[in-house]
Amino acid sequence: MKKSIFREYDIRGIVDRDLTPEAVHDIGQAVGSLAAERGERCIAVGRDGRLSSPALCAALKTGIRAAGLDVIDLGALSTPLLYYATHTLDDTHAGVMVTGSHNPPNYNGLKIVIDRIALHGEVIRDLRRRIETGNLRQGHGGERSADVCIEYIRRVSETLPLPRTLKVVVDCGNAIAAHTAPPLLRALGCEVVELYCEVDGRFPNHHPDPSIPENLVDLQAAVLEHQADIGLAFDGDADRLGVVTDTGEIIWPDRLLMPLAEEVLTRYPGAAIVYDIKCSWHLTRLIERLGGQPILWKTGHSLIKAKMRETGALLGGEITGHLAHADDWFGFDDAFYAAARLLRLLAGQSGSSTEFFAAYPTGLTTPELRLEMAEGEPFRFMERLTSQADFGPDARVITLDGLRVEFPHGWGLVRASNTTPSLVLRFEADHAEAMTDIQERFRCILLGLQTNLTLPF
Repeated sequence: MKKSIFREYDIRGIVDRDLTPEAVHDIGQAVGSLAAERGERCIAVGRDGRLSSPALCAALKTGIRAAGLDVIDLGALSTPLLYYATHTLDDTHAGVMVTGSHNPPNYNGLKIVIDRIALHGEVIRDLRRRIETGNLRQGHGGERSADVCIEYIRRVSETLPLPRTLKVVVDCGNAIAAHTAPPLLRALGCEVVELYCEVDGRFPNHHPDPSIPENLVDLQAAVLEHQADIGLAFDGDADRLGVVTDTGEIIWPDRLLMPLAEEVLTRYPGAAIVYDIKCSWHLTRLIERLGGQPILWKTGHSLIKAKMRETGALLGGEITGHLAHADDWFGFDDAFYAAARLLRLLAGQSGSSTEFFAAYPTGLTTPELRLEMAEGEPFRFMERLTSQADFGPDARVITLDGLRVEFPHGWGLVRASNTTPSLVLRFEADHAEAMTDIQERFRCILLGLQTNLTLPF
C-alpha cells in the first residue's frame, strides 16, 4: 500500500493506481478497528459524485464490516452532511466520506471522523502501520441505510430564516453539492438560479474548486446576466465556499470571514477566531478592533478545527474556503451553513452585496499561487529556505507553517502544500509599490536557492 496516499488531513490518491478497491477495503477495516477501540459499534459512510466513488464506497463498507462494525450507508451526499450525521445520529459518532474533494476526476480519497473529530497527522498514518502489521479486528458487521439530507435542510432553514428574498446564482460545478445547495437555498426563501447543478463526475464545465479564479468566471457572468444579489460556488464535496458579489467581484474567504467574525463577536464578546497562515492581516486587525481574540494557525481544515476545540474558538476558517461555526453549529467546516449565515447577514440590510463587503477592509492581494515540484521536493526546499533566508531588518518572520514574512506595508508567504507536491505562495500589500517590493524580495531569495524555478508571480 502506497505511503503517499496517507496525507496530513485525509487519504487521497489516483484511482486504480494508488487508491484501489483492495486498498480501500483494508483502510476500511483499519478504520473500523480503530473506531471499535474507541467504543464505536457502527460507522456512517457517504460518497461524492465521482465516477469511482460507488465502487470505492462498496469496498470501504465491506472493510468496515470485516472489522465487525455495522455500516450506516448515507448514500451520495456532501461532506458536511456526513459530519452532520456524526453529530446527530443516535448510534454513531464516526463516519467516513469517500471523496476526492477538489482534485481532478481521476483522484479520490477518504475523510475520516471518529469521536466527531476529523483524523489528521499521525493518526491517519497509523492506519497504514496498522494494516502492515495486521493489527486488524475481525468480525461480521451489518448494514442499514439512513437519509440525513431532509433533516439537515429543515434544521438549517428553520434556524436561519432570511428577512427578505435574495436572488442567488449557485454554481455546484457538477459536483455533489447539487443534491443539497439548490433545495436548501429555496428552503431559505431565495430565488435560485442553478448553474452546473447536474452531478457529473467528469466535471465537464469547470473544475469544482472555487479557490481558483478561472473556475468562477461562469458564475460571475451568470450573476451579472441574471442581476442576482450574490453568487455562491461550492467545491467538489461542499466543505468549501466561494462568493461573488452582484458586480462580479470575488470575495476571498479571509474577507468573507470578516462579517462572519463580526456577527459572532457581537453576540459573544471576546470570542476567539481561528484562521490560517494564508489569511489577510486585515482580518487580524478587525478581530482585535472588535475585541475578539485572533488566532493565526497552521493551514489545514483538520488543524483549524483542532485548534478551535483546544481554544474554545467559535469561528474558524481558511483562505481555501473552509468555514466552521461553533457558536450555534457543530464546529465542522460546512459551506452550506456558512452560506446561510452569510445570506442572513446580507438579507438583514438593504444594500447590495458589493456595498455590504465594502464596509470591510481589504488590501492588494493575490490568490493562492502554486509552484509545482517533484514529490517530496517542496518540504526539502522549505527546510533550506527557512534556514538560509534573510529578508532584511524590517522583516518579521513567522515560521508557524512555512515562512510568512511581514513588512511594514504588507507580507508574503511560502509554504509546502500538504495535499499536492507544490509550494503555495500568497502576497498582500497596502499598495502596488509595496506589492512589487515584497514580491521582488521573495523572487531574489527563492531564485537564489534554486535558479530554475518558474515562479508564478
